[in-house]
Amino acid sequence: MQEYISTTRSKQKQFFRSGATLELPFRKQMLRKLSDAMHQYEKPLAKALWTDLHKSYEEAYLTEISIVYGEIRNHLRHLRKWAKPERKSSPLAIMPASSRIIKEPLGNTLIIAPWNYPVQLLLNPLVGAISAGCTAMLKPSPYVPNVSRVLTEMIRATFPEEYIAIVEGNRQVNQMLLAERWDLIFFTGSPSLGKMVMEAASKHLTPVVLELGGKSPCIIDKTADLKVAAKRVAWGKALNAGQTCIAPDYLMIHEEVKDKFLKLLVKEWKHLLTKDPQKAKHFVRIVSDKALERLIGYLDNGTIYHGGKYDKAERYLSPTILTDVSPDAPVMQEEIFGPIFPVLTFKEIDEVITFVTDREKPLALYYFGTNGDYVLSHTSSGGACVNDVIMHIVNHNVPFGGVGNSGMSAYHGKDSFLAFSHRRAVISTPTWIDMPFRYMPYKLFAWIKHMI
Repeated sequence: MQEYISTTRSKQKQFFRSGATLELPFRKQMLRKLSDAMHQYEKPLAKALWTDLHKSYEEAYLTEISIVYGEIRNHLRHLRKWAKPERKSSPLAIMPASSRIIKEPLGNTLIIAPWNYPVQLLLNPLVGAISAGCTAMLKPSPYVPNVSRVLTEMIRATFPEEYIAIVEGNRQVNQMLLAERWDLIFFTGSPSLGKMVMEAASKHLTPVVLELGGKSPCIIDKTADLKVAAKRVAWGKALNAGQTCIAPDYLMIHEEVKDKFLKLLVKEWKHLLTKDPQKAKHFVRIVSDKALERLIGYLDNGTIYHGGKYDKAERYLSPTILTDVSPDAPVMQEEIFGPIFPVLTFKEIDEVITFVTDREKPLALYYFGTNGDYVLSHTSSGGACVNDVIMHIVNHNVPFGGVGNSGMSAYHGKDSFLAFSHRRAVISTPTWIDMPFRYMPYKLFAWIKHMI
């Protein structure tokens, strides 16, 4: 495998240096090929998502397949505008020079995807790589073997490996990939693995895009519309069984509305998933036995208010609410990545702000109530929603990414194009005049001092 990886990377380096990826018509053609391949493999991908994660076709389409289609359409529509050189004004000190910024592809890139949204989190970054004019080596997750197999078949049938290649395997393969020198590494996963990626990248000063995670708080203030909040929060936590990097991780509820909100939350879960979520078509399973065991271990970190049922044979865990949770409990130290909601209460909103800011910056922050601007101005997170959850990822006109421990850099839409590009400053100076003031011995220094 190491030999294949090294050989393929060398082929991609040569292919990029040939200039084949630079022309916009080529990039658009490749984006259309990816779109055609997605249509051809849509049903096999959906079937594989059902097999690996019990993800229904509807959820697979809404949260994975349609997002890739939308990203491709957006890039095809705007690529020429994004790639166009930007003219910039020039200061008096460099006149009569002209200034501009050109966007050039970074080169040979590596994209490593996780298992929770294995289609869109592999292919959405690929759209950015193609759009910017890069080559790419793709690494899908081994935890969803059927999805990985279909993605591998699709990519190999669509692109030559010297342009877009794909390799399957475990973390040992990741280490082989990270041992190579790339022009950009795009990684989506946990903060602990993100640190390993960054350490490997530092050996060559390789730039990285890290899309990580963290404990995204969901704040329910006493001014919130509790019925709407319960419906949206129930959906956000049920989506992919909570195995979403921007899922609301824990609840902070004003003590005056705690009981009412929790009753509404349970009611909305029953509406979304029926009284028996295990039989519901649209409730995803936990990805592995190991992950389920970890989640089961959280159940004794508080009082089970609702749920707590599991079936190891099916890797099923019901939507669960834990009350009487200590802030120091294990369930409050790690990203849960499952359908468990630990509940904390507060009296004043400043208690929430102190609690959130004393911890690592999360990938998302959700606030329900009428004091959103105050909360946003006193906290930091990768993204945020006021009176909603999850939906900031849907808008390709805004960047998606983390901050601090939850990641660095951003993508989606134009930001994807820029993530795989270098913005190169270019100053063009005519030769018909050569201003003498910049040359030694600086005879006009007094005048120059005022000019600059």
